[in-house]
Amino acid sequence: MGTAKRERKKANRAARQQREVRRERMVGVRRRATRWGVVLVGAIGAVVAIAAIGGAFSGDDEAVNQRVDDPTTEVVEDVTTVTEVSAEACPPTDGSTGQRREFDGYPPMCIDEAGSYSAVIETNFGNLTVELDPAAAPLTVNNFVTLARYRYFDDTVCHRIIPDFVVQCGDPTATGTGGPGYRFPDELPAVGDYQIGSLAMANSGPDTNGSQFFIISGDRGAALPPNYSLFGQVTEGLDDTLVALDAVGNPESNGVPPLEEVRILSVTVTEN
Repeated sequence: MGTAKRERKKANRAARQQREVRRERMVGVRRRATRWGVVLVGAIGAVVAIAAIGGAFSGDDEAVNQRVDDPTTEVVEDVTTVTEVSAEACPPTDGSTGQRREFDGYPPMCIDEAGSYSAVIETNFGNLTVELDPAAAPLTVNNFVTLARYRYFDDTVCHRIIPDFVVQCGDPTATGTGGPGYRFPDELPAVGDYQIGSLAMANSGPDTNGSQFFIISGDRGAALPPNYSLFGQVTEGLDDTLVALDAVGNPESNGVPPLEEVRILSVTVTEN
């Protein structure tokens, strides 16, 4: 009995410590978001002017190559809320809630950071199975999982595909300017961590993550600088679905739009 009691006390202490770590992380989210909220107000005009993924290039090779070599970007427009942690409850884990695409703030922590999660991204070109990495990117994985459980990504169009570079999705408006209404901080990888099949967040600068993400589809994408939160890796569908998606990429106009419509039919998350 004495040993069992000690073990229970030990487990309770560990649980309290874990809760405190999560609380401190979310406090940090609020502080960093407030700081970047001020920066974003001044930066939005400049971002819209230089990040032209929603517009069209002239089509000349020099312009296209210049944009391909630039980081993946997400145009920010009409952002009214910078990361404030929502007081709402987490959505049902089975995705049974109604579809939702507008939020007042970053969602509460709805995942177990020590857990294991995978997602099946069903597209009209086939399925991609992705292993998520909550240990390396808890905020980013929590965001993706929560949005998926709200069916945020269902029936959305991947608005940008550049061959041998990236497949960019996660914008319900398919314009390159859409998002959930909040931004949250980066969780950046080390140099050299990107590879074909990596799942990462598109952004418009430091700590401006929302809902848009990209899947690296070629060597040029794998060579990106580590400026984008890396939160998963495709484990199934690399040799068929991802290849098919890459093949409809548009080398003109910075990949917008792809040569054929690519639509996400659903994103289903499983806690393993």
